[in-house]
Amino acid sequence: MSTASYLPTASRAKRKLSLRRAAAWLVSRATDPKAGLWLVIGFALVHAMLWTLILVRLKAAQDVHMDVAEAYAWGQRFLLGYGKHPPLSGWIAGVWFRIFPVTNWSTYALAMATVSFALVVCWLIALRVVDRRRAFFMVVVLALYPIFNFKGFKYNADLAQLVPLPLLVLAYLNAFEKRSVKSGLWLGFAAALALMAKYWVLTMIGAIGLAALIHPQRMQFLRSPAPWVAIGTMVVAMIPHLVWLEEVDFAPLTYAGDVYALSSRALNVQLVIGYLGHNLGLLAAPVLLGLLGLSLSSLSWRPARIWWRGPNPGINLPQALNIWIVQSIVAIGPLLGALAFTVYIKTDWGIPLFFLVPLALIAIPSLRVPRMALFTITAIWFVVTIATLVGAPWIARQEMASSHAGASTYAARSELARELTETWQARFHSRWAVVAARSDISEPITFYSTDHPAAITPGEVSSGLTSLDEARRYGFIGICDTTDPDYLKPCEAWMAEHAKDAEPLVMTTQRFFQGHPGPSTIWKVYLVPPAN
Repeated sequence: MSTASYLPTASRAKRKLSLRRAAAWLVSRATDPKAGLWLVIGFALVHAMLWTLILVRLKAAQDVHMDVAEAYAWGQRFLLGYGKHPPLSGWIAGVWFRIFPVTNWSTYALAMATVSFALVVCWLIALRVVDRRRAFFMVVVLALYPIFNFKGFKYNADLAQLVPLPLLVLAYLNAFEKRSVKSGLWLGFAAALALMAKYWVLTMIGAIGLAALIHPQRMQFLRSPAPWVAIGTMVVAMIPHLVWLEEVDFAPLTYAGDVYALSSRALNVQLVIGYLGHNLGLLAAPVLLGLLGLSLSSLSWRPARIWWRGPNPGINLPQALNIWIVQSIVAIGPLLGALAFTVYIKTDWGIPLFFLVPLALIAIPSLRVPRMALFTITAIWFVVTIATLVGAPWIARQEMASSHAGASTYAARSELARELTETWQARFHSRWAVVAARSDISEPITFYSTDHPAAITPGEVSSGLTSLDEARRYGFIGICDTTDPDYLKPCEAWMAEHAKDAEPLVMTTQRFFQGHPGPSTIWKVYLVPPAN
């Protein structure tokens, strides 16, 4: 009898053995106290590099988002605030672009460095809640959360919160456990750092405060010096920013009140439902892929058994309870607040609020994480990442080909910046210092122009980087987008008032990507010469 019929069985056995060896190697590294940290750092670095490459290819037909350009503009000067927001996102961008070139790829690298830093800190958080096996599984699941890959392509004040907020949660868990003066100091500094990112982090600070009051072990914590030292430290650390806030007449708060207050209850409810649906949709991907990774953790065709009762020594229940309370509050609280105060709640405000969801789920005591699950979830992450890398150029072509003629995403602002810089230098033989335009125009101009002019946005609060007096002294270029009738008239009115002696120009820009034309945009340009 031929032995050929036995070969498939031998091949399957060999393949199972190879997979078991790979899984065993990964588990040994993930659960080793010394090797675990380097494994997570290495994973985060690979994630950052691969997704930076993906975003470069995926966004090849586009200029950087205006929020990214705005962060770059803020980073040109290290101020205590930038009109609309506290300064941390601008400071980070300022440091980054003093090291890396001002190019599209470096903005995507900044975004991926931000989320990858968060991955490592979230692993440190997980170690206080679950065992090392679960902690690594959680990190890979979090890397599959769209906020930590393609949805996190734009670095802005929302994404920048993923630097201080995980640090804040880590500091809270540490203070809750140690209840010392030192742990309180760290918690206070972490809270102040978070507040310097965006005032929206008050949702997380409030959730942590409520968790400390709700937790069954609250009295041990509240009787310790940690929470009171934390509060005092936060207030003292915030004094310079509070002084700045008073000096600018609380401009960021006034701006938020003017922009996000709603008069329509129906619109308010619609936006709340949209916020909820958007963020639940984003969370569905990592949760379902995580369950798939657990279910496929058996090498047989039968799904692995992952649910059963019994004690689970891999879960620190008091700290898990903290995570469940904090995540529940930040998931529900903003929705209730938006409904109570009739506030416009943007979907992007959920970007920094749900990074604890994978940990909250993996900390369920009845959920078991087989050793093989670490290999399967990592394989799922790898397949998803490589498939996106391979498909990115095709996706970019399809998006460009299907874009509407007036799509703002593909307007060639980088080309406009180059042409205006050349025009200014040819006319006045000096550096172009100020641009006046709507922020989605002026901020990309600041980014792409080699002169990096400071921006003035008509009708908006000043960022503090320049002023109308400086614009008149150094001269400026005003820009109006003719494709937006709602903005064109007020823009022309502002130019008529502040650019009376300007030289008017009309410029047309259009981007082409792999044979596909982008929208053609006509710009009304006003050249105001420097004062004599």
